[in-house]
Amino acid sequence: MFDMMKMMGKMKEVQAKMREVQENLVHVTATGEAGAGMVKATANGHKQIIELTIDQDMIKPEDREMIQDLTIAAVNSALAAVDVKVKEEMKKQTEGVLPNIPGLDLSGMM
Repeated sequence: MFDMMKMMGKMKEVQAKMREVQENLVHVTATGEAGAGMVKATANGHKQIIELTIDQDMIKPEDREMIQDLTIAAVNSALAAVDVKVKEEMKKQTEGVLPNIPGLDLSGMM
């Protein structure tokens, strides 16, 4: 019975830590770019785009379709990059709290 109580206490600790990590993900950011940096998108750990910049030299009516394509590429790049950082942050924040279980993906719990 002692082991069960210890495990329940550990689970509450893990839940509290996960909530804390999730709240702090708003501060984890990553920027993706396309077109050699002419379009940049920044996302936070909640996978929200928080900034989008387009080089002023790009804004020409005939370039509209290219701008749209580059914007999509930049956003997708930012989301992929922040996903990697979220996984790293989750691993760092839960180190020592959870056992190292191969295949356990904590980012899916967010």
